[in-house]
Amino acid sequence: MDRIDALKRIAAQAARGDLSFPTNVDATLKLQRALANPDCHVDEAARLVQTEPLLAARTVAIANSAAYNRFGNDVTNVRSAVQRVGFRTLGALAASVIVRQLAGGITDPELRAKSDQLWRHSAHVAALSQVIAKRVSHVDPETAMFAGIVHEVGGFYLLSRAAEFPGLLEGGADDWIEHGETMIGRGVLLKLGVPAPVMGAIEALWNGMRALPPETLGDTLLLANDLSPVGSPLMERPGAAGIQTAATIDFAVGEGTLTLILEESAAEVRGLSAALS
Repeated sequence: MDRIDALKRIAAQAARGDLSFPTNVDATLKLQRALANPDCHVDEAARLVQTEPLLAARTVAIANSAAYNRFGNDVTNVRSAVQRVGFRTLGALAASVIVRQLAGGITDPELRAKSDQLWRHSAHVAALSQVIAKRVSHVDPETAMFAGIVHEVGGFYLLSRAAEFPGLLEGGADDWIEHGETMIGRGVLLKLGVPAPVMGAIEALWNGMRALPPETLGDTLLLANDLSPVGSPLMERPGAAGIQTAATIDFAVGEGTLTLILEESAAEVRGLSAALS
C-alpha cells in the first residue's frame, strides 16, 4: 500500500469514527467529562486531577507561570492551582494530556522525534493564541489556548498509526494537506468532543483564511501558527521560507504594534509554552 492509499484509508476510518485510541486516552476523556460537570466542586476537581500525574504537574506549572501568577506567589499543591487557573483552563490542560497520550505508544526514534516537535509546536501555538486573543483580537483567551492545544490532534493520530504503514510520512506536506489533514483531523476532533466554534477555527486554519489584524478565533489561531518558533514536522516543505516573525507580518494595534505586544508578552508566552511542554 503506497502512502496516498494509506492516508486515504486512515482518513476514511476517521470519517466513520472508527478510531483506535490508547486505553489511557479513554480514561483521560472520562476525567475531562467529569471536570466539565458544572456541579463538580474544586475539591473533587483537585482529586480527579491528582489521579493523572502529568495533568497534576501541568496544572501547578501553569498556575505558577507568568500568565496566571502576576504577583510571584507560587502555589505548591493541586487544589490551590485549580483554584487559580479555573475549570476552563483545567479542561484545556486535560486536552493537552489527551493529545500527548495519542502518541504515547510511539517507539520508533524518528517518529518520536516528529511527535516531540509537533507537541513543542502545539505548545507555542497555544501560548501565542492566548496572548494574541487577550491583547489583539479580544476573543476568549482560554478558548484560544484550547484551540492551539488541539489544532494538530489529527497529526498526532497520524503519527500514532505510522508504524502500521511504512513510508506513510515520506510524501511531505502536500500529501498530508491534500489527503489527510482535514478528514483525519476532523474525525479525531469529533471523537474528542471538541466544541463547534473551536472546530470552525481549526478548519479556518486548514483553509488558510484570516484577517489582519485578527478578528476571529480562526484568525487568532492562524496568526499564532504562523508565528510559532517551532514548525509542524508534518508541514515542512523542501526549500520553504521557514518560520515567520512578527516583523514580517507586523501591523498596528491600538497605539502599538504586534511586534511591541509580543515583546511585552514574551514572558507569558515562554512560561505558558514551557508549562505545557
